[in-house]
Amino acid sequence: MATQPELYERFCALHQQDIGFVMPNPWDGTSALILKQAGFKALGTSSAAIASALGRLDGRHAVTLEEHLAHAKLLGDLTDLPINGDFEDGYGETPSDVAATVESAIAWGLAGIGIEDTSGDPARPIREFDDAVERMRHAAKAAKGRILLTGRCDNYLQGRPDLDDTIRRLVAFADVGADVLYAPYPTDMDAVRAIVKAVAPKPVNLVVGTMSGTLPLAELQKAGIKRVSMGVALYSRAMGDLRKAAQQLVDGDLASASEGMSFKDIKTMISDATAHKAP
Repeated sequence: MATQPELYERFCALHQQDIGFVMPNPWDGTSALILKQAGFKALGTSSAAIASALGRLDGRHAVTLEEHLAHAKLLGDLTDLPINGDFEDGYGETPSDVAATVESAIAWGLAGIGIEDTSGDPARPIREFDDAVERMRHAAKAAKGRILLTGRCDNYLQGRPDLDDTIRRLVAFADVGADVLYAPYPTDMDAVRAIVKAVAPKPVNLVVGTMSGTLPLAELQKAGIKRVSMGVALYSRAMGDLRKAAQQLVDGDLASASEGMSFKDIKTMISDATAHKAP
C-alpha cells in the first residue's frame, strides 16, 4: 500500500501533465474498483453521491466528517489510488475548524481535499467573501506540501451566475494557497476560458461540463482544463439504470431486469483488492 505522502505526490504529478485528466467519483467500494480496473489514476469522493446513498440531502451538513473520512479511506484502501475528498465547506464554523479538517484528511490518507465557499444554510448558501477567503487561507496553511487543496466557488451551483465574483473568489483562493481552482457549472465555455486565464498557471477542475451541457473531453482540454471530475453523474447514471430495471420488473421482464455485471466478477475484484489484508 502506498503511503499518504506517496499518494499526494502521485496526485500532484497528474496535475502537472501537459494534458488534462479525468477524475471520476465512485460512491462505494465496488464502483471504485470498477473505475480502477478501467485505468483511472485518481478518484474523488462526491458529497452529493454519499449523501444520496445514505438517504440525505447534500450541502446541509447531513453527512458527518467522520462518515466522509471513513468513506474516503475505504476507497483508498481498496484501490491504492490517490483520493480527493469533496469536503463541502470544510466541516467547521471557524477557519481553525477547516484547518483541523485538512489535518484529519491527511491523517486518514487522502491525497487531495476540496473546500467550498458554501455555508450549509439554504437561506444563505454562499459565505461572505472575506470569510470564505480566510477559511481557505487556514486550509492552505494546513495543506501546504502535504495534501492538494482545491478551492471551490459554488456561485453558479447556488443560482448566482456572477462570473466576476466567481473569478474574484477563485483568484483570492489561489492567492492564499489553493493548489487547484474549481467553479461547478459555469454558464458556457467563454466563462470556462475566462476562469482558466484568471487563475493561470494554477490548474482548474471542471465537473463534466457547463450549464450549457456536457462537452467532449478534448474540448475541455483545449480550453485549458487540467482535471475533469464527474461529481454525482456516475451515481445518477447507475440510479437511472436501476429505475429502468425496476420498471422491467413491474412489467414482468425478469431477464432484462437481471442483466448486468456478473456478480462473480465483482467478488473476484473485491477478493483481489483485499488479498493483501488477509492475516
